[in-house]
Amino acid sequence: MNRKRRTAPSRRDFLRWSAGGAMGASTFGALSSANLLHAAAQATPTYRALVVVYLAGGNDSHNLIVPTSATEYGQYLDSRQNLAVAQNELLAINPTTPDGRTYGIHPAAPGIQTLFEDGKLAFIANVGNLLEPVTKAEYDADSKPVPPRLFSHNDQTQQSMRVAADGAATLGWAGAFADRVVGLNGVTPLSPSVTLSGSSPLLAGQTTQQYHLSKNGSVSLSGFNGSTGAALRSTFDLLRAQSQPHLLQQQYQTMRNEPIELDDLLSGVLEAAPDLVTTFPDDSGFAETMEMVAKMIQVRSSLGMERQVFYVKKGGGDTHAGQLDDQPELFGDLSATLAAFQAAMEELNTANEVTVAVISEFGRTLSSNGQGTDHGWGGHFMVMGGSVAGRDIYGTMPSLVLDGPDDSGDKGRIIPTQSMDQVAATLGRWFGVNPAQLPTIFPNLGNFASSDLGFLP
Repeated sequence: MNRKRRTAPSRRDFLRWSAGGAMGASTFGALSSANLLHAAAQATPTYRALVVVYLAGGNDSHNLIVPTSATEYGQYLDSRQNLAVAQNELLAINPTTPDGRTYGIHPAAPGIQTLFEDGKLAFIANVGNLLEPVTKAEYDADSKPVPPRLFSHNDQTQQSMRVAADGAATLGWAGAFADRVVGLNGVTPLSPSVTLSGSSPLLAGQTTQQYHLSKNGSVSLSGFNGSTGAALRSTFDLLRAQSQPHLLQQQYQTMRNEPIELDDLLSGVLEAAPDLVTTFPDDSGFAETMEMVAKMIQVRSSLGMERQVFYVKKGGGDTHAGQLDDQPELFGDLSATLAAFQAAMEELNTANEVTVAVISEFGRTLSSNGQGTDHGWGGHFMVMGGSVAGRDIYGTMPSLVLDGPDDSGDKGRIIPTQSMDQVAATLGRWFGVNPAQLPTIFPNLGNFASSDLGFLP
């Protein structure tokens, strides 16, 4: 494939790459020479997209994947009390790597069960924000540092999306990835970082900005609809095309015009694309958003994209009350939408080029508060895609005994045994980040035994 390349970006090209975060707000500067050298050193790029699905509120994953072996299910039942899923309703899975226990999936999530059994989805066990590994004894003795303000939504959300869970980092780990692979996209007006759920700390980069997209597509200027609107738009275009004598006026004109031009381009490309054959669930905002991600991947070549990262937030996980009613709906929507998205990737022949990571700021407590669960710590993540070494559980599933070896001692808040850094670093290496740069991106990564959890090639 013939692709335009160059050795140094102009100011205009940089603005075009990063346009759209706030209708043209851009950071002046240029891609670092290190980034350009890294991009030039790569082999001919192949498309890769990382889709981060963020389950906001703290996902109660202890009810999503449940031990079904007799002893472990009994422990689960004792801890979960009225929130426990009946053993005979759980959907059996068969992990490739046995750990002496058996497991089942929540009955509202048959799509997740099928994806797992088909080798397209894996679980990452007991993940949380950590600065370094910590045992229960070390936690009780306060002899190891832990992230500040544990169990706080806002703080743990920020820390799970930043490059370090110390409360001070400002760079998002997906934004750091985009900074390092943006050169692979060549000359394109679209940022590699795309959010469909508002501004996110996950995509905060040094040289790239996040482009804001809605579930319906590009966010266009309002007031230009209909025949009258068309005439107004024509007049508006003439005015914004007028030459400006002053350098600051010229720069403002560029910053104003480029997002408008990008919207026109993106809207036209999406409109021209054929409809997907895959059907997404009805009456689901999350499904509509993930369908738009699929459409963006469909038109990747028309936009000149070789690397993209998408951010999608799904809310509803803060189940302090009403969990018995709400959780089946939450898991059902998540399951059906993930299954549809994977089917769409297979329809587009991009299944091996797209990886979906399903994460959250923390898990929920093992114990019931009578109506639901409270803020926890460790929880289970999922990763999905054709490149994923699926049908397995990566890491060690925790004991579900209250005040047991993995419980911090406060209502069943499980101490994580794998860090968000390790998960993100594994994703970043697959995405195309030079492995040698990962310790620079994640300053605490060296505190852990492995920077690669093995769920991607």
